[in-house]
Amino acid sequence: MTEIIALWLPILLSAVIVFAASSIIHMALPWHKSDYRRVPEEDKFMDAVRPLAIPPGDYMVPRAGSMAAMKSPEFMEKWKKGPVAIMTVLPSGEMGMGKSLVLWFIFSLLVSFFSAYVAGRHLPAGTHYLKIFQMVGATAFMGYAMGLWQTSIWYGRSWATTLKSTIDGLIYAMLTAGTFGWLWPK
Repeated sequence: MTEIIALWLPILLSAVIVFAASSIIHMALPWHKSDYRRVPEEDKFMDAVRPLAIPPGDYMVPRAGSMAAMKSPEFMEKWKKGPVAIMTVLPSGEMGMGKSLVLWFIFSLLVSFFSAYVAGRHLPAGTHYLKIFQMVGATAFMGYAMGLWQTSIWYGRSWATTLKSTIDGLIYAMLTAGTFGWLWPK
């Protein structure tokens, strides 16, 4: 067993490395440029929806109020007629990334912390690099990637987008695992 306090450096450094790698993946590489498509006639769509003043949040259209209502002819006709959409509405105004970047770094710290917790409960100081890499890598991969699949399974997100994000998660997990393997207490 290795105490979590002895793993503070790999926790912090792996989060910094993942943050830097994700910045490169999302800003410098064209990898995610095709994740979201443009709505046909975007200006008309925005002009039609703007007067509704939809508050920020997650929405489904059409949406039935109950399981029984989903079986009603009226709802089934709406579904068949379309459009059917699941959407997230963000606040209008200035576009800022600051809050999201801070939350992403905190999330990366949490993935590293829980990876350290799991590995630390099972691996003593002086454990071989590969064993550390395997355990931390598997744990970090679950944190960075596995939960993404639900959006394709339940909400119709493109499997191509989910696959790309899963590969990102694998890269982040390997960087996390490598950092822990390198800095694991001897």
